[in-house]
Amino acid sequence: MAFDAERIDLTGTPRASAAKRDALFRETPLESVERWMLGTLWALKPQRIGGLPALAKLWLTELVAPRRALPDPGRTLNAGGLCGIVHDLSVTTLVEAYKRGLFTFAHLGPLKWVSLPERCVLFFDEIHIGKNLRRQMRQGRYTVTFDRDFEAVIRACAGRRDGKWHVTWITPRIMRAYADLFDAGFVHSFEVWNDDHELVGGGYGVAIGGVFYTESQFSLESNTSKIGFTVLNWHLAQWGFVLNDGKWATPTLLDMGFRVIPRAEFLARLETATGVPDKRGRWQVATEAAIIADWRHTVRREAGMMILDGKTSA
Repeated sequence: MAFDAERIDLTGTPRASAAKRDALFRETPLESVERWMLGTLWALKPQRIGGLPALAKLWLTELVAPRRALPDPGRTLNAGGLCGIVHDLSVTTLVEAYKRGLFTFAHLGPLKWVSLPERCVLFFDEIHIGKNLRRQMRQGRYTVTFDRDFEAVIRACAGRRDGKWHVTWITPRIMRAYADLFDAGFVHSFEVWNDDHELVGGGYGVAIGGVFYTESQFSLESNTSKIGFTVLNWHLAQWGFVLNDGKWATPTLLDMGFRVIPRAEFLARLETATGVPDKRGRWQVATEAAIIADWRHTVRREAGMMILDGKTSA
């Protein structure tokens, strides 16, 4: 079912009211129980259960002597990249954490700081747009916007997915924390609207320096998140971003040209990328998806440096 966008003015960027956030950023008691149950089963899967002893030890240590400082992203406690327990979700703390390569994650229990052993990232000269996706973008059936309805996007990202367990880390607490980041100009959403002005795809992430950290996406019609994500990546390339961090490798990301790099390389690239000025505030789409469908890259080298030219000609 598509989200009702009847009240959304596609020519403006209205600020959401507190009442709208209160209505969307909530979880019923039954939903909380379901999340805890499915989150427990998720954590007990064979590939993850080995990390539980380190988590239990950290949890007990934090109960006795909580450590409120951000942890070292290079010193993890298990194979999953556990670094510490989150005590503060303020804008200042979250921005500093992302600059260090840390992010928050938890299906249940306390929020954890995570620094993955590998990161799945996109360098924009390596993007791949499949033929079917290019064809769909050229049809012009969908409109892509930025920062138009962040609240509906993050709520949809937390929603159920067909054929999958409803295991989500996007809790009401997370929604409110990232809404604060959105208000501060660090979080950005992309929305995909169909011809009936219904929200049928989208996603959101954090932009700090020259890095965009993709948090989550959703699709209610075929390829709609890919259309919006491609439009977003085109703009990131044009605006001088260094890379898009997708965190974990997924078939969808790998198919679009993302690749896995080790933690040490990722952290080294962050040191350079954080020197790029922040592009804060509300973003706007400058080019239609039908034009971006013809996005090609040429790469030239000058004085030993690679310079990317994004082309939008067939």
